[in-house]
Amino acid sequence: MEKWEYLTYKVKKVGWSGLTIQQDQYHFEVNQLGEQGWELVSCFPTAISGTTLEVVSVFKRRKST
Repeated sequence: MEKWEYLTYKVKKVGWSGLTIQQDQYHFEVNQLGEQGWELVSCFPTAISGTTLEVVSVFKRRKST
């Protein structure tokens, strides 16, 4: 039976209005995780009262035995 490990990567919004993320930095870090064997399986915003606070990305990879 295959076993998996999971990683949660959170990115906070930036800017005076807090409406964006630093895309270049996000892409760099996600690609670094991909090089380490992590696969992005989900990405979603977290919110309070309709305001997005951060973006959460969930990764998985096969657990080495």
